[in-house]
Amino acid sequence: MTQQGGTPGSEGPDTGLGEFGPEAARTIAAEIAGSMGTVISGKPQAIRLALVALLAEGHLLIEDVPGVGKTMLAKSLARSIDCSMHRIQFTPDLLPSDVTGVSVFDRQTSSFEFRPGAVFAHIVLGDEINRASPKTQSALLEAMEEQQVTVDGQTYQLPQPFMVIATQNPVEMEGTYPLPEAQRDRFLMQIQLGYPDRVAEIAMLDSHDIADPIAALRPVTDAATLQRLRDVARGVFASPAVKQYVVDLVAATRRDPLLRLGASPRAGVHLLQAARAHALLAGRDHALPDDVQALAVPVLAHRVLLSPEAHLSRTPAATVITEVVARVSVP
Repeated sequence: MTQQGGTPGSEGPDTGLGEFGPEAARTIAAEIAGSMGTVISGKPQAIRLALVALLAEGHLLIEDVPGVGKTMLAKSLARSIDCSMHRIQFTPDLLPSDVTGVSVFDRQTSSFEFRPGAVFAHIVLGDEINRASPKTQSALLEAMEEQQVTVDGQTYQLPQPFMVIATQNPVEMEGTYPLPEAQRDRFLMQIQLGYPDRVAEIAMLDSHDIADPIAALRPVTDAATLQRLRDVARGVFASPAVKQYVVDLVAATRRDPLLRLGASPRAGVHLLQAARAHALLAGRDHALPDDVQALAVPVLAHRVLLSPEAHLSRTPAATVITEVVARVSVP
């Protein structure tokens, strides 16, 4: 792993990562983004944030109305990496055992045999996650936090690298269940796609005239390379001042009168991880306050709970987080 101490740019011990420095990592990430861009037109910021979550060893929640490309974004990211991928279509009748797996009695051996569920893959696509019951949603909690699954008292490790990319429709739409706060807190970030602009929508029509664009995607990297890129991102230098800035932002959300529940300590850890990955995508070996500011809304907004006053004034969480960032002094 890259040494985290010292000063940016200083020579440290051999990291064992060979050619996988910031510039090489940026090049590979650009190839993944280019591959995704052939499918997702006009959404470079959404693609960049998805890559940040990927390199920061986090999970990604994509929320938007049906038909804007949520599943397409998730599938294009998974298809761009040569690793195992499972898709779970969350429905009201989906059971927790369908996600995690189940122990089945084998008559020949007179013992129970574990049959892994759909969560046993490098990348798990949870489509319309908020259409399943809260009990089934919660089946992902241990997997997302601890990279493992416990069934009938036995613990099974998940393959590495591991990432959950979940899509959900807005909670006001019919047939949805709101995600529990504990589960939202385990997603490193939440993003929205929005409707494409006119040029991107015309390009989308052209691409779908020929064939399914997802079927034409070919991997540009593999699981082993991705794991090494994550090691590089983890080793991006973050100064004490940047860490203090992260703590100040998170603490400020807990004092804001428009928030009934502020960001958790886990949110601070995720914000720093994301800032390091964001810096790596920019070709830097050190994180800046600018990286933290750029990711504050997607990393923090989905974790907080609005106060009744904020609900009455229809102030979205993203606006509250933006105002918090504007108030907290930058080191």
